[in-house]
Amino acid sequence: MLSGRRYRVEFTPEQAAFAEHIGGICRSVWNTALEQRRTYRRRGAFIGYAEQCKQLADAKRDFDWLAEAPSHVLQQTLKDLDQAVKTHGAWKVRWRSHRKWSPSFRFPDAKQIAVERIGRRWGRVKLSKLGWVRFRWSRPLGGVVRSATITRDGGRWFVSFLIEDGQGAPQTHSGPVVGIDRGVVVAATTSDADFHNRPFVTDGETQRHRRLHQQLARTRKGSNRRKRVAAKLGTLLQRVRSRRADFNAQTAATLTSRYGTIVLEDLKTKSMTTSAKGTVEQPGSRVTQKSGLNKAILDKGWYGLELALNNAARYTGTEVIKVLAAYTSQTCSACRAVDAASRESQARFACTSCGHAEHSDVNAAKNIKAAGLAVSGRGDLAVGRSVKRQPPRTATRQHAALAARGIPIL
Repeated sequence: MLSGRRYRVEFTPEQAAFAEHIGGICRSVWNTALEQRRTYRRRGAFIGYAEQCKQLADAKRDFDWLAEAPSHVLQQTLKDLDQAVKTHGAWKVRWRSHRKWSPSFRFPDAKQIAVERIGRRWGRVKLSKLGWVRFRWSRPLGGVVRSATITRDGGRWFVSFLIEDGQGAPQTHSGPVVGIDRGVVVAATTSDADFHNRPFVTDGETQRHRRLHQQLARTRKGSNRRKRVAAKLGTLLQRVRSRRADFNAQTAATLTSRYGTIVLEDLKTKSMTTSAKGTVEQPGSRVTQKSGLNKAILDKGWYGLELALNNAARYTGTEVIKVLAAYTSQTCSACRAVDAASRESQARFACTSCGHAEHSDVNAAKNIKAAGLAVSGRGDLAVGRSVKRQPPRTATRQHAALAARGIPIL
C-alpha cells in the first residue's frame, strides 16, 4: 500500500531561499493556469492539462524565471490543478495567496530522488536543483520512495515521502462495533465510555498567543517587525497543529486495533464552522457565540480524526462508516425517546421518559453505534440510500397480514 513519511528538513540559508523561490514560481503557475481555465470557461471553451503543459514550455522561452524551477515540479503543479478542477470545478478552486499560502511543491519522478542515511539521527535526500538536503531521521522509510514533497509549516521546512510499503490489504477485522461521538469538550467519546482527549495549548501559550496578536496589530503592514512577529506566531501555531495531529494518529491507532467497525456521525465540519451572518454590534446576531463554537470545533480536530481513522483502518481491516447525526444527542439510548429537555447540560443526560441517566457523550455514542448496527444489518449505505431494503408489501400481502391478526379490511 501507499503510505506517507514526514521528516523535518534542515535547509542551508541558500537552500531555504531557493525553496521559497520555487514555491513562488509554483504559486504563479497555479494562479495563471487557474485564471486561464476560468477565461476559457467564460467563452464556453475548455483547456486541459496537456495543452497547458505545452504552453508552459513555450512560456519558458519568454520568461527565464520559469526555467529556474524543476520542470517536472511545474508540471506536477498543473496536474494537481487539473485534478482539483475535475473534483470541485474551476470556480471553487482557490487562488494561492502570497500571504496565506505556505510554499509547497512536489518532485514526482522517483528516478530523480535519492535517499541516504548518514547517521543515527540524520539522513539526506537529493532533489533536482536543490541538491543534497539533510533531514532528521525520526523513523525508518519502510518502503520504496515514489515521490517527495517539500512544504513549509510555520518557520520550519518538511519533506514528505510517498512510499510503497509492500503490505497488502488485510483481512476484515473481527473486533466489535463501537460508536464515537466527537465533542467540543472531549475530543472523542466511545460507546464503551472511553474518553479520548488532550489539551493542545498550555495556559502560557494562550497568553503568548494573545500578546503576539496584540503586537501584530500594532505593526505596519509590510514592515520587517511585522514579519518577525508573524513568524513567531506561526511557530506557536505549528506546535499546536503537531500536537493535534499526534493525538489524532495515536487515537486512531488505538481504536482501529481494538474495534472491527467504527461508526461516526456524518459531520460537515466545513459548513459547521462558517461564521454567522451579521456583526457583533447587531442585536441577536450571535456572531460572538458562533465564533467561539467554531474555534472549539476546529481546536478538537474533528475532520483530522476522521482522516486518521480512515488511514489507520487500511492496515487493520477496520470498517469506518458514517451515519446521520440528527437527534443523536437528544435520543435516549435505553428507551429511544427523543426529547431535547433530556440533555440537562453538556455532560449530563437524563431521559424524561424512563429516567435513564449517564454522561451525555456516552449516550450519544451509544446512539451512533445503534445507528451503525442498523446500517450494517441491512447492508445500507449509511448516509445514502439503502440498496438492500425489503420490498414494500403488495396490497394482497397487506390484506393477508391484517386478516391473520383478525383486523377487518375496510
